[in-house]
Amino acid sequence: MSTALELHPLPAAQSQSQLAAPTVKDASASASASGVSTPAAPLESTEPAPRTKEHIFRERVQLAALYWCLFMAGWNDGSAGPLIPRIQKVYHVGFTLVSLIFVFACIGFIGGAMINVPLTDRFGFGRMITFGSICQVVAYTLQAPAPPFPVFVLSYVINGVGMAIQDAQANGYIASLKHHPEIKMGLLHGAYGAGALASPLVATQFSQLPRWSFHYLASLGVALVNAAFLASVFKLRTQDECLAEVGEAAGETGESEHSTFRQIMSLKAVHLLAFFILVYVGVEVTIGGWIVTFIIDVRGGGPSSGYVSAGFFGGLMTGRVALLWLNKKVGERRVMYLYSILAIGLELVVWLVPSLIGNAVAVSLVGVLLGPIYPIVMNHAGRVLPRWLLTGSIGWIAGFGQAGSAVFPFITGAIASKTGIKSLQPLVVAMMAFMVGLWALVPPPRKVA
Repeated sequence: MSTALELHPLPAAQSQSQLAAPTVKDASASASASGVSTPAAPLESTEPAPRTKEHIFRERVQLAALYWCLFMAGWNDGSAGPLIPRIQKVYHVGFTLVSLIFVFACIGFIGGAMINVPLTDRFGFGRMITFGSICQVVAYTLQAPAPPFPVFVLSYVINGVGMAIQDAQANGYIASLKHHPEIKMGLLHGAYGAGALASPLVATQFSQLPRWSFHYLASLGVALVNAAFLASVFKLRTQDECLAEVGEAAGETGESEHSTFRQIMSLKAVHLLAFFILVYVGVEVTIGGWIVTFIIDVRGGGPSSGYVSAGFFGGLMTGRVALLWLNKKVGERRVMYLYSILAIGLELVVWLVPSLIGNAVAVSLVGVLLGPIYPIVMNHAGRVLPRWLLTGSIGWIAGFGQAGSAVFPFITGAIASKTGIKSLQPLVVAMMAFMVGLWALVPPPRKVA
């Protein structure tokens, strides 16, 4: 009987097995206790968890809201080109003064990018993206009655803040998804291209009407739908709450004592990607914004030249969707060089071949080649940046990069006021070449052991 009381081997063996297999919770707890400021490497499978049909349906509704949000951004950027010649006539301003539109938009973009990260930490994803949409409603309300020129250009600050915040939030949210984020990112920016394709078709018609500024009433209608859609779908909730609704795991969180914004600003890759997007968006909007003036003044096109801008943005939309297979086949990092070099070649055709039809076709093909670049960069950011800083980092990259849609078109307008709009093409070629150099400096994806 005493022997039976002394022999207890099973509990000891069980405790050894428990010690040999610590749980994920134990690992993260021990890392926290040791004072490590970054989260422990995830031990769970990288495969996303299965979702229900209800999760998938809710995600599609969320994606529809974000796609409309980027459609709104494309609509805004695509409107400028056909309207610039009319704005110059109405307000009696030259290239330099009309380019103040881009300067004040730039102020708004940079301001929106800077406030986005700290305000998102405080108010959350849903409130911030809805606030951004309301900013655009206010801006178009001011622009629609064709106010005095100072008020007209100042409204672009409000518009810029709203666009930067929405762009940052939408890109950050899509990048946080675990189920096919590359395809969804491509479709997100395909929606941008669709908006940028549609708006020149409308703006070209309004540019020839006595009440040209009523184009902004159409923009106001699109913006009101956008604000209502975002508010009703995301309901002012945080990103983690919205992700949970569609069966997505919440993002990792760091334990650093430093603020999220400070951690983001310490990453070299963030700055390289932000400057790359700055130049890329600058190229995109410079072509879309000034190509109509170039075709009219240099190639002798008529009032319908606004459709050339529509062709460019139509190519942009097509490239972002139709070339997804090529991106995957060649590899996103390598295919960037292919697209950039071919785009430079076509831009040389626009510069050196004095053919209106040939230029219009080449500009559309440039749009096709430039189209996939933005979503590729956003996907690449997800591979080179820490997961717990990804949303804020992409927010900064997208928001800061949006300033390129103001900086470079303004520079183009300032140069054109001295040398003529024929300077557009050499400037665009130089910007594209600079893009290639910047991409070579961007770090490759992290290798997974």
